[in-house]
Amino acid sequence: MAVKRKALGKGLSALIPEDLEKEDSRRIEEIDTNLICPNPNQPRKIFEQDKLDELTESIRKYGVIQPIIVRKDEDFYTIIAGERRWRACKNANMKSIPCIVRDIENKNASEIALIENIQREDLNPIDEANAYEFVMERYGITQEEVSNIVGKSRVYVTNIMRLSNLDEYVKNKIITNEISAGHGRAMLSLPADKQIALTDIIIKENLSVREVEKLVRDTKKPRRRVAPEKDKYIAHVEEMLSERFSSRVNIKKNKNKGKIEIEYINNEDLNRILDLLNLEE
Repeated sequence: MAVKRKALGKGLSALIPEDLEKEDSRRIEEIDTNLICPNPNQPRKIFEQDKLDELTESIRKYGVIQPIIVRKDEDFYTIIAGERRWRACKNANMKSIPCIVRDIENKNASEIALIENIQREDLNPIDEANAYEFVMERYGITQEEVSNIVGKSRVYVTNIMRLSNLDEYVKNKIITNEISAGHGRAMLSLPADKQIALTDIIIKENLSVREVEKLVRDTKKPRRRVAPEKDKYIAHVEEMLSERFSSRVNIKKNKNKGKIEIEYINNEDLNRILDLLNLEE
């Protein structure tokens, strides 16, 4: 089984020694699903059931395309990456799952070189985000550990990795340096279609990051409904009826039809209005 790897940019691909992929292929083992345990430090605690069901059905039909990554803990294995695949295999009643067993504590020289190269290489922000994700998945480490390895702040690493959530169109514009990583971060809260539309505006109008942040804030503000100005005659009638019933009266008119609403605050107030209308309960 070939190891399927996340698509990486050209800059990062040059840093990945081919020996690592060959080594991964040699490490694939079929391991009993009952001997595998989820990682208690897994940041994702909730798995969407509908997506898990879809993955389960796919695995029933086609099997597991990409092995999960585990480390051995005495007689059991702890998941480093691939908990959704493991859960789906369990749901599909599969007895075993292909795994790559990693010795996280003993990184070889080429693996250490890979991590060190990331901080020296002049990667674009998207390749850098993919690089950190690659390292975290490969070695089962946290963002804080990555920040210590590459000598950058935790906030920096977090902000760079968030760029992975952008639409592919936007990411490509960052890669080609048509917009900046700051522009991308400003658009993260928008749906994909609005990200794409705003990206084109940024390029066309040469907007700054601050201008984009303001546009995004304005986009998310709820629009106030402006009530149409009432006909003067209708407003006059409302005023007369309000005085007559000592309650707020609202007339809603639609062409030649409409309705009159008289507000009351409790049952006694309702009975008072009924008396004024000469109606019996």
